[in-house]
Amino acid sequence: MHAKDLIAAHGHGHGHPAEPSSAPVRKLLLVLLLPLVLATVVGALLLYPFGHEQPTGADAGLTQMPVRGDVTAVARGGCGPETEQAGGTGCVLVTVRMTDGAAAGRDVRIPVPDQAGSPTFGVGDAVVLSFGGGDPTAGQSYQLADFQRGVPMLLLAVLFVAAVLLLGRWRGLAALGALVLSFVVLVLFVLPSILAGEDPLTVAVVGAGLIMFVVLYVTHGVSARTSAAVLGTLVSLALIGVLGAVFAAFGKLTGLDQDTANLVSLLGHGIDTRGLLLAGTIIGALGVLDDVTVTQTSAVWELRRANPSLGFRDLYAAGSRIGRDHLSSVVNTLVMAYAGTALPLLLAFSLSGRSLGEILTAQEVAQEVVRTLVGSIGLVAAVPITTALAAFVAGREDVPEPEFADEDEPYDEPADEWDDEEPAPDRWTRVTGDLRTGYDPDKGPWRRPV
Repeated sequence: MHAKDLIAAHGHGHGHPAEPSSAPVRKLLLVLLLPLVLATVVGALLLYPFGHEQPTGADAGLTQMPVRGDVTAVARGGCGPETEQAGGTGCVLVTVRMTDGAAAGRDVRIPVPDQAGSPTFGVGDAVVLSFGGGDPTAGQSYQLADFQRGVPMLLLAVLFVAAVLLLGRWRGLAALGALVLSFVVLVLFVLPSILAGEDPLTVAVVGAGLIMFVVLYVTHGVSARTSAAVLGTLVSLALIGVLGAVFAAFGKLTGLDQDTANLVSLLGHGIDTRGLLLAGTIIGALGVLDDVTVTQTSAVWELRRANPSLGFRDLYAAGSRIGRDHLSSVVNTLVMAYAGTALPLLLAFSLSGRSLGEILTAQEVAQEVVRTLVGSIGLVAAVPITTALAAFVAGREDVPEPEFADEDEPYDEPADEWDDEEPAPDRWTRVTGDLRTGYDPDKGPWRRPV
């Protein structure tokens, strides 16, 4: 057997080429996957809001219109009616030349409160303003809302694509294609369905199923090991959904925060805010679950290739040991990701003077704790679930015969060039001969080396 067939892939061995599956394995996977595929497709068709037109912009009650401009001057001055008076204080007067909107090509002076939390504007900054109606040449009709970030964001995206293609090459290209398809599912299915009033949790589960089928098969190829990873991912996502629903109800989490309250008021109809919270938990756990399940299936398959005599029990035991080593890092990744997004909130609560127990059980923090713990439980469960599925399927897979350098005679390992040497003497063996020259009379006549 060649050495390359004896080397098991490391923990992220996703790049192994897909091999044809045996007929029993294909039949087994078809029986396991076909109902899930059909359920996902039917669910997507039932949940998609065909014929529903979602009002946006002014039709949805948004009176503020974004316009763009460039800062041409910055000076200190007064606020409100004192804006044009000399010697006024309390505001920074930002002069913006409009590049679009009703006042395109004209300069408008906009007062910005001079406070610690206000952004700092400089000459040449490309900004976004919010126009609330009224006189388009009056500064009071605008608010400086944000900076334009198109160029740096585009540059960062180009660097990201270049890095992925440079290191991943064709597999990196497949990963980028899968990433684009994931955003397509989110934008064209998940968001419209939730906005149309469908249950957010159900939409998230179906959307996650669509993303997993697309992403895993596009990125890792159509094979038995990928199918086992898909099964493990879907089962783990279902577990996360069930646990999230149970503990969100048990903890009486409402999912209402300022952004969600604004969304409800804009929609004009009811929305399950608790389900929206759980939907975010499922979507957030997708990427990490992908990594865990693919790693486990790859490990089990490589173990099977290295030792075809391993059965289900041995494959499961060995794969679980690999999974335990990988598990601590992915759980920490998920916890740190949620903690990073909630960092401003945690800082605000730290200043409130509350005890740690009061902070952790408050609505805003408790929902992040539930997301983190439920997602982590799903990740922990993904290891034995996926390992068991992979061991069950891989144990029924035909392992290819070892390849030989010459088909007429078997491949022999090269003889060890040190095999003919005498074994090293024991530490207590008496050494004889001339210690200065290293001459041993038992080895024959001594000759001076040339």
